[in-house]
Amino acid sequence: MVKAKINGITVNVPEGTTILEAAEKVQIKIPTLCKHPDLPPTASCGICIVKLVGSNKMLRACCTPIEENMDIITHDPEIVEVRRTVIELILSKHPNECLTCGRNGNCELQKLAEEFGIRTSAFQQFLPDIPPDTSTGTIVLEPRKCISCGRCVTVCQQNQNVWALCFMDRGFGTRISPAGDGVSLSESPCVKCGQCSAHCPTGAIFENDDTAKVWKALQDKDTYCAVQIAPAVRVAIGEAFGYKPGANLTKKIYAALRRMGFNAVFDTNFGADVTIVEEASEFVQRFTETPEKLPLITSCCPSWVDFMEKFHPDMKENFSSCKSPHAIVGVLAKTFFAKKRRIDPANMFVLSVMPCTSKKYEITRSDEMYSSGYQDVDVSITTRELARMIKQAGININDISEEEPDHVLGEYSGAATIFGVTGGVMEAALRTAYDYITGGKLKNVEFENVRGIEGVKEGAIPVNGFTVKVAVAHGLSNVEYVLNKVKEAKRAGKELPYHFIEVMACPGGCIGGGGQPYGITDEIRKKRGEGLYDEDHNCKLRYSHENPFVKKLYEEFLDKPLSEQSHHLLHTTYVKRPEYQK
Repeated sequence: MVKAKINGITVNVPEGTTILEAAEKVQIKIPTLCKHPDLPPTASCGICIVKLVGSNKMLRACCTPIEENMDIITHDPEIVEVRRTVIELILSKHPNECLTCGRNGNCELQKLAEEFGIRTSAFQQFLPDIPPDTSTGTIVLEPRKCISCGRCVTVCQQNQNVWALCFMDRGFGTRISPAGDGVSLSESPCVKCGQCSAHCPTGAIFENDDTAKVWKALQDKDTYCAVQIAPAVRVAIGEAFGYKPGANLTKKIYAALRRMGFNAVFDTNFGADVTIVEEASEFVQRFTETPEKLPLITSCCPSWVDFMEKFHPDMKENFSSCKSPHAIVGVLAKTFFAKKRRIDPANMFVLSVMPCTSKKYEITRSDEMYSSGYQDVDVSITTRELARMIKQAGININDISEEEPDHVLGEYSGAATIFGVTGGVMEAALRTAYDYITGGKLKNVEFENVRGIEGVKEGAIPVNGFTVKVAVAHGLSNVEYVLNKVKEAKRAGKELPYHFIEVMACPGGCIGGGGQPYGITDEIRKKRGEGLYDEDHNCKLRYSHENPFVKKLYEEFLDKPLSEQSHHLLHTTYVKRPEYQK
């Protein structure tokens, strides 16, 4: 332990604790801009400077470990003036476009400028002439608004292992760019996960806003508008309205969507139940009949699919061919539901509300996303976009009465709702797979060994005299460890380390998706996850295959899992992209 003083207050903290972290222990807030809890400190902005008593030496609190007997001052007139000057320097290279910026009202630089009362600047403004990059259709890159904090580059390279972003040039000309100058973001290895936008403190990277398309569809009286919400949306959107992370607003969201004018309100969780029935059947078939095709790897995350096709195409035969839950709801809305309600699918508009920027890409990624004869999901928006739409509609979500979904594609089990958190897909699939293999139910449906926010979780589950070995990885930098173990075992002709693997691109899974409310930390991920686990625990129905509306779907329309009709509507294929092989 290290003993020191901060603003005259004694602190005792473990060796290696930074000054910034030590100050937080005694409720002293040191302003930062480049620092984020998910990322190692870069000390690039200089706003967190502090002083040692009796010395003119200034230290950067985010990266300096506190030492024995240090006597630190975090705020005095000189420090405040230095911080103000740093902010003014940053603003001299930043456009004054707050009113039209995607981060207006939720920008860390804007907040600091307000806190320091900056009304004018002593520095001449110099704005780089760099056009925005909208090439991916999922996220928008605006280098003019970049403050060179390095967060996006660090999360892309280190946390996600994608290396789509880098810094170009030096000094005042430093700018963010897709890796390899002169190429667009769509030509880079970008997998559209949006973690760069989730960690950017300003409007330099944000989601492509598709809300105008939604309003246009809602205003067309000849269009039948249907909408679905993903599991992770319900425990995060409340943060935009003053709720604590993890507050479950499912039924309030249903009500808000109906007030906005949607004709049908579905739930992506229904699609998750269908995904499990198909995926668990696929796993059981491989496990019992074709073990040479193991391990089976989940495919619900489009950024993970994109990553696999670019960097690990040799594993595509191990991917589950089952579509993601929202894609399943989309195709069923324009086939099964449309037929039951006698609606012309040509006049249907299906919206997905996702925690994810990559879903914007997924809805057009292949011909199988048009299995209904039309584009199955017309538009996908993020949690952030829906929050803005609710505000635009003048809906007070705090006081709105709760409502139910349209149950034909809206009823769901507790297994479906945990899809939104890392380990949830695995847990849900194991509940059903166990039943399919043994013909009996689990005594305990909760698999604690696949829960939690550790980057890689491994476990073994006894099933009918066999042992099913599983692995769960989230955050793409953790995937290599799992895949390398599989590849090494295959090369050596050894027993497989895993039979079933779940991967989610974003840390924490969908609860930490690139389209969720800003300000993500591990603590917030935990609370959002707890919100989903609480709903699962309180559900009367906890097995996907026991959902009565899923049973009805197969009886009336799909015949059985993995049937010809199921394969046509609910499954997809993958491609090899050799230009991105490592």
